Amino acid sequence: MKEDKVFAKKIEKKFEFDEAVASVFDDMLSRSVPFYDEVRKLVIALILAEQEEGKKVLDLGSSTAKFLLDLHSKMHTKMQLKGLDNSQAMLDRALQKCQAFGADIELELADMLTYEYKDEDVIVANYTLQFIRPMQRMELMKKLYTGLKDEGIFIFSEKVVFKDKKLDKVLIDIYYDYKKEQGYSEYEIAQKREALENVLIPFTIEENIQMCKDAGFKQVDTVFQWANFVTFIAKK
Repeated sequence: MKEDKVFAKKIEKKFEFDEAVASVFDDMLSRSVPFYDEVRKLVIALILAEQEEGKKVLDLGSSTAKFLLDLHSKMHTKMQLKGLDNSQAMLDRALQKCQAFGADIELELADMLTYEYKDEDVIVANYTLQFIRPMQRMELMKKLYTGLKDEGIFIFSEKVVFKDKKLDKVLIDIYYDYKKEQGYSEYEIAQKREALENVLIPFTIEENIQMCKDAGFKQVDTVFQWANFVTFIAKK
């Protein structure tokens, strides 16, 4: 796995999922997102708890297909796995990995805002919605709800903010200390923060839950939280 050094030099542009990011993305996730590997395993376990032949699982922002490949390696019935991403660089790496592992996973270059969702059993979005503009996020949530089968589920993980600004600041500092423990320098952390400004726009936990309910989901729960990183499950 190539080590993430994207922000070791001065940035010249806002954050985007280009070749430079795609080449180190697996390492970036494991070192930048607390308990990322454990959350991935948790989401997979939730899906496998009700696996059945032909069940459709759609991953939004599937990047290098790490999540789908892990799911594929653990499933005991033939489910239909598909990943959507709007970055060709990510999809190129995902395709290489799927071919190397002989995994039957469909990958599509697509904009999740305009994609036609239909008869999905499970939709997953791992730290993806936070990159969608707030005005568009609600419309996307409605599309996901409509595109799910009855009793279908939407599992998503997000970075969140807190209404209590003092608590929010403390948790951000704790998170930055975590990143330093993972080997990132203060310069790299500051560079990434600047690159993500106005690109990654988090909601509060309450706002995420309300957005799901406003879209029509009858039940919304949190199944994991570490500081300002939360995993939700919404049921149609």
